[in-house]
Amino acid sequence: MDAHYRPSEIERDAQQYWEKHRCFKAVEDASREKFYCLSMFPYPSGKLHMGHVRNYTIGDVVSRFQRMQGKNVLQPMGWDAFGMPAENAAIQNQVPPARWTYDNIDYMRRQLKALGFAYDWDREFATCDSDYYRWEQWFFTKLVEKGLVYKKMSTVNWDPVDQTVLANEQVIDGCGWRSGAPVERREIPLWFLKITDYADELLADLEEVDWPEQVKTMQRNWIGKSRGVELTFAVSDSAGGECEPLAVYTTRPDTLMGVTYVAVAADHPLAKSAAETSPELAAFREECARGGTSEADMATRDKKGLPTGHSAIHPLTGRKVPVYAANFVLMEFGTGAVMAVPAHDQRDWEFATAYGLPISPVIADADGNTPDLSESAYVEHGTLINSGEFDGLDFDAAFEAIARALAEQGRGEVKTQYRLRDWGIARQRYWGAPIPVKYGPDGQTVPLTDDELPVKLPMEVTVDASGSPLKKMPEFSDLGDGWVRETDTFDTFMESSWYYARFCCADNADAMLDERANYWLPVDLYIGGIEHAILHLLYARFFHKLMRDFGMVDSDEPFQQLLTQGMVIAETYYRPAENGGKQWFNPADVEVKRDDKGRAISAMLPADGQPVTAGSIEKMSKSKNNGVDPQAMIDRFGADTVRLFMMFAAPPDQSLEWSDAGVEGAHRFLKRLWRQVHDHLQAGTPAALADVSLTEAQQALRRKTHETVKKASDDIGRRTTFNTAIAAVMELSNALGRFTHDADSVDPDHLAVAREAVETCVLLLAPITPHLCHALWQQLGHETPVIDAAWPALDEGALTRESIELVVQVNGKLRARLSAPADADKETVEALAMEDDNVKRHTEGKTVRKVIVVPGKLVNIVVGA
Repeated sequence: MDAHYRPSEIERDAQQYWEKHRCFKAVEDASREKFYCLSMFPYPSGKLHMGHVRNYTIGDVVSRFQRMQGKNVLQPMGWDAFGMPAENAAIQNQVPPARWTYDNIDYMRRQLKALGFAYDWDREFATCDSDYYRWEQWFFTKLVEKGLVYKKMSTVNWDPVDQTVLANEQVIDGCGWRSGAPVERREIPLWFLKITDYADELLADLEEVDWPEQVKTMQRNWIGKSRGVELTFAVSDSAGGECEPLAVYTTRPDTLMGVTYVAVAADHPLAKSAAETSPELAAFREECARGGTSEADMATRDKKGLPTGHSAIHPLTGRKVPVYAANFVLMEFGTGAVMAVPAHDQRDWEFATAYGLPISPVIADADGNTPDLSESAYVEHGTLINSGEFDGLDFDAAFEAIARALAEQGRGEVKTQYRLRDWGIARQRYWGAPIPVKYGPDGQTVPLTDDELPVKLPMEVTVDASGSPLKKMPEFSDLGDGWVRETDTFDTFMESSWYYARFCCADNADAMLDERANYWLPVDLYIGGIEHAILHLLYARFFHKLMRDFGMVDSDEPFQQLLTQGMVIAETYYRPAENGGKQWFNPADVEVKRDDKGRAISAMLPADGQPVTAGSIEKMSKSKNNGVDPQAMIDRFGADTVRLFMMFAAPPDQSLEWSDAGVEGAHRFLKRLWRQVHDHLQAGTPAALADVSLTEAQQALRRKTHETVKKASDDIGRRTTFNTAIAAVMELSNALGRFTHDADSVDPDHLAVAREAVETCVLLLAPITPHLCHALWQQLGHETPVIDAAWPALDEGALTRESIELVVQVNGKLRARLSAPADADKETVEALAMEDDNVKRHTEGKTVRKVIVVPGKLVNIVVGA
């Protein structure tokens, strides 16, 4: 065995072995317990970043661990390949998106293989493969047949330069995130899936999955189930003529008597009608048509509005209140109209304050007094005041009484509503799966038949910023005889909503899924970032229930357990730029002087010798230029070092701060472990452990070995805290080093105990540093590769201690350490502590008030003068 650790050779040999023997090919086996481990697949942007490496290393460690538990493991990998970034790159680089995407896939696949991830590459696919999205198209046509799909006019954010709909989060300060053009509000026809039909089930089934409570809460809030009252306000125009009544939904009917105005969206029919005779209102509607519609945007923008000239009649009092068109009300949320109670809603208060509208309190504060409304609204529940017959009622009683009064007058009813809206699945982009629909000369809308599928996306296409090329390609859209094909493409969430299921049977050319899906599903552990906690996971859950209802899967949920890994963060360095911004420098290009605690004292750019400013520690990103190239780390230290550092630096659900010193430390440990195995093998041949009569030192090492097995098994298997498992192995390695160094002679009995510790270190690290452990396992004489080895078995007998060490404190201060029989009772331990010479010195002449014994750990003697 070479005495030197050479990661490039070791990793090459291990990877060649795995590939040659197809070690990670998953085959269904009903006689074995399965384990499906899946990490959220990457967008093929060009190179892996450290966030990818962390995510996929977590999944690989779990997969390899579960394999060593004897389970039949599936760990696949694919590519979330459609979407706007490919089009933007195509515009910038003047290459077709398909070529850019597949070139990136090839490069990133090589990077994943270099990291030694145990993927079944036979199941690989990209979502831009027509063999994949053809089944998505097929399923869409079946959903149309079932009435779960519809098309309607919808108000959207429209980028006039990119010629596409933008999501709310893609609108920044009222402009398109890529083009910078002012965004317009437009009505266009869009396709929708009826996710709201499944709202109750999506909410209820959150109780059936093992997910972080934070994620469940985010989904519950997004679904937004609420119980309220839908009521109507009669409306009259400025001349007193009767208009269409306004429907309003509120969860706070207890505040109804405090309504002082009604607000409608700028694109509400009432506002449209009023604008026909009011140029000022028409201009205001045009202003509202520009800008985003995210809830964050709504919350922070200045509240603006104009009176429509209409009045709403209070449904219980008959009192008239003005109707305003307001920029904080949206047609797509609720009814497009709200009853405004400025005393008890902050948004309504801000608007009323800006326009001098009445603010009428109807809820008493916690002391039973009229609340102070000078600075803000009072939004808490409480007892009603200024509400006539409803005075004195609490929230629940007022809810029921006011709802009943409205119902008696035919003006309202109790309703359960959801914040969730149906899923708009159409995008006016090129790089996506074509929607399989055609339109006839007489207005027909017809889903394509099975023999017309797949609708393949043209691949060799030049993309520019003038909108989707599909709209300008008659060879794609024109079907003859007046029939044309839909040129919108699917939202890319469609592809990522069922990919996990397709991995189970990716080679089936005749069906979307087959019986193998029910063998593997649900996914046992799903790993990905918290940023996908709402939409991706919600849509995947919905899609799974659709597939279940079509008889393709038996389970109700796609992902049984969810692990949301933390970010990889790093230091940032910058200089002020002439344009008022900042010029960011990569940490690798900066020379930093630190104090003895590792804190930066100064930073300088060696390229020009000038200082730079240390910024905050932030998520690795291109914008802050603080990323670390995984390939450079692999080339320098080896994949196992990168994997070990990633798993050791922080628990997987917490942020991981990148540290060059930490990477170097991980590398030193692997070199030391390699040398430790080398020296052990050079020392001689061990005896059979069963024949060894153990000395006290040997018993201590065996105990440490099996304490480590116990801890690592729990840390990886139950707690998924790999950092503490690694720390335990490092402690075992150190104990082994002391054991070897302190030995009077290296005899076969001694080596037998050492061999058990050595092999335990290798086995426990095998899921984390698989290349190194593959080589070491071979060197230790095993013909079976370490990936097929069983996880070390715990020997409970080895954990038994004849004596234990106890800490002795006097008034909380350490005064002694003593050895006591492991089975000693409280009285014996107390007596031993009191007999210690140093303890006597600190208790002599003092009154012992009490003695606290923590079994197996410490004795604390409390004394007084």
